Amino acid sequence: MSRFDLSQYETVEERHARALAEHLDLRCVIVNHTTAEDRAVNTWVVEARVYKDAGDQAADIPKATEWAFEIDGAGMANKTSALENACTSALGRALRWAFAGSKGPSRSEMEKVQRQENRDWIAEADSIDDVKQLRLLWAQAKLAGADKKILKQLEDRARGLADSEGGDE
Repeated sequence: MSRFDLSQYETVEERHARALAEHLDLRCVIVNHTTAEDRAVNTWVVEARVYKDAGDQAADIPKATEWAFEIDGAGMANKTSALENACTSALGRALRWAFAGSKGPSRSEMEKVQRQENRDWIAEADSIDDVKQLRLLWAQAKLAGADKKILKQLEDRARGLADSEGGDE
């Protein structure tokens, strides 16, 4: 169960519509900064730039910029839409910084928190038979603030799998 009520958070769509109503020539640009190294660990990295109008965009004077990342398969939505989720997160935060009056984090950001809180790391580990994927899962769990006991169980599973494959840790 989450520690917060998602209905108390504004969606990125609501935030964007509000900004468009105030700035009819609003420009939002998403830049994919994902590297080959990022993709090797199933990660997407994007930047959102918000410009009040075409003139600011032409002069490259954003009202706000923000970054976000997502990991393929980290939660249900990211099984198919990790890049899209990263774009939405970055845009929601950039809109927040660009225009006062938001309710803090967007609903999509809080949904990301909720996904991590409700994630069953051990069940995911039990379905993985690849040491590299288990190490990636461990890194995701550590980033998400998983309990030390869970991290230890993930380490033990990876070590056991590496030993059974005759590989080294």
